[in-house]
Amino acid sequence: MVAVERLVGAYNTWATNGASEVPEWLKDMRSGAIARFESLGFPNMKQEAWRFTSVAPIAEGSFEQAKPPARIPTLEEIRPFLLLEAGYRLVFVDGFFQRALSTPFFDDVQSLAHVVTHRQDLVRQHLGKYAATEDRPFSALNTAFVNDGAFVHVPAKATIAEPIQLLFLASGKPAVTHPRNLVVLDREARASIVETYASLSHGAYWTNSVTEIVVGEAARVDYHRVQRESPGAYHVAATQTHQGRDSTVNLHMVAFGAALARHDIGAVLAGPGGRLILNGLYLLASQQHADHHTTIDHAADHCESHEYFNGVLDDKSRGVFTGRIIVRPGAQKTDSKQTNNNLLLSTDAHADSQPQLEIYADDVKCTHGSTVGPLDPRALFYLRSRGIGEHEAQQLLTYGFAAEILGRMEVAPLRAQLDGIVRGRLAEQ
Repeated sequence: MVAVERLVGAYNTWATNGASEVPEWLKDMRSGAIARFESLGFPNMKQEAWRFTSVAPIAEGSFEQAKPPARIPTLEEIRPFLLLEAGYRLVFVDGFFQRALSTPFFDDVQSLAHVVTHRQDLVRQHLGKYAATEDRPFSALNTAFVNDGAFVHVPAKATIAEPIQLLFLASGKPAVTHPRNLVVLDREARASIVETYASLSHGAYWTNSVTEIVVGEAARVDYHRVQRESPGAYHVAATQTHQGRDSTVNLHMVAFGAALARHDIGAVLAGPGGRLILNGLYLLASQQHADHHTTIDHAADHCESHEYFNGVLDDKSRGVFTGRIIVRPGAQKTDSKQTNNNLLLSTDAHADSQPQLEIYADDVKCTHGSTVGPLDPRALFYLRSRGIGEHEAQQLLTYGFAAEILGRMEVAPLRAQLDGIVRGRLAEQ
């Protein structure tokens, strides 16, 4: 395929020129990943995992490797995307770290390119160990081009009180970026992190990101990921967590933007007593297409997971959800619940929902459920009978459907920011 050959050629040029000054282990990781991508090629709709989503616009697009931005945005320009003026934040523009806009903290909250050499042992221990590349060409491509992204390390028993923001901005040029993020929480550590993707313009570009989150014994992370890309953008992502004994992970995934978005979310509960909340919302309009694939892997006993994904679809948009729960042999006393609800605001909107269970243990509690449909006519009638207009009643019910997901987020500034976006989108209807 021409598109694959073009990307392999771009990798060879990049690897021999500007990206050669890295440790040998990273060079080996990159070369192995590009070979894997070349072998796999772009996925197609004949493959089960991609049968509802075509990536032809990406494969056939002309996306050059991103270059450092000609102009760095001002703090005032990026303020609409910030949560707090204070606190730690790492800001990237077109995939390049912007120190002047960031507030790094020594080598614990830093750019990945910096810590690859300064904290090589820790990075080497975890980078590329969790996000699968064997059957995922986009993750393999990201690993081949791994260079920069966010690095967060929370030492044992440490607590970072304020949320850490990882902000990835696109200038809108027709380019591709491959952000790679690594988050490591040691034993009994605590942190709240917000990873945001947004655009400074309405251009067409491609973001291909991978985030690996490692949570140690009895540690807790509240991880929020917000995708609000340009309406003409393409966004492909993988987020993978790995939990130790008695750890807690709260994942909140929100998708508003992009013409085409695909997000693979994986969680492995590797130690007994782990707890996971996976909370998701996609709000789509026009001809947007968003595809979420989640895999929750109960690899140890006495673990608990609860998954809630809501989709709001208007106009000719399409939402795809595939949720897979795996209970491994020996993972007794597993308690896992999965729910996907889709609200169709238009007769042309479409939702595909595929909940899946794979259970190889006998002492478990596992449930899954899925709904697709319009607003409840009885609820509409109830509101209208109390003097509320039809349009206002529809907006109120739709807002409540989305707010159910937002209400589980404990970071107040983010919850307020997302609430404003939801209200704004509903006001446009």
